[in-house]
Amino acid sequence: MDKMIENRDAVNKWMERFGVRFGVYKNGVFKEQLFPFDAIPRVISKEDWDYLERGLIQRVDALNLFLNDIYHEKGIIKDGIIPAEFIYSSKGYLPECEGVSPIHDIYSHISGIDLVQAKDNRWFVLEDNLRIPSGASYPMIARTITRKVSPQTFQENTVADNRDYSTLLKEMMDYVNDGRGISVILTPGRYNSAFLSIRI
Repeated sequence: MDKMIENRDAVNKWMERFGVRFGVYKNGVFKEQLFPFDAIPRVISKEDWDYLERGLIQRVDALNLFLNDIYHEKGIIKDGIIPAEFIYSSKGYLPECEGVSPIHDIYSHISGIDLVQAKDNRWFVLEDNLRIPSGASYPMIARTITRKVSPQTFQENTVADNRDYSTLLKEMMDYVNDGRGISVILTPGRYNSAFLSIRI
């Protein structure tokens, strides 16, 4: 950990050099700022991670079932679990999707589930990001830079590897594509805060 703290400034300079930023809306105004790198890692044990992974898989399955239901049978509305106006007034609701069934009934292809850990060590879901979950790019670039600046951090510690993210993404896209076309990722381009295309 001492090495990580020692190399904090170097990592942050690389992050700035490659324009790693994130955007926030404040009072209706969009503003970009540099993504801060915290040198002190938040260690999640393998036991906790396995527990979280099972829960997150279950949650994403439930979210896909929920979306399938509101665009088809609407059982969750008929049973009075969620009021109809809650669904139909949502900005995320698309009337054009009524009756549409995506391949394998997967509506959320990439889900960004924000987690927080309480003082008693219990984990809670802060929010579900299903539309534009761009957060994956930040740990990827932070890890890439940290490996360059402080390779001993990964040599001396057992750290889960995230370098296969693009492979997992392609596998998911091929699965929902089902051989019916070419898989593509649409992006606003390299000047967007969440765009990531870097090799160092």
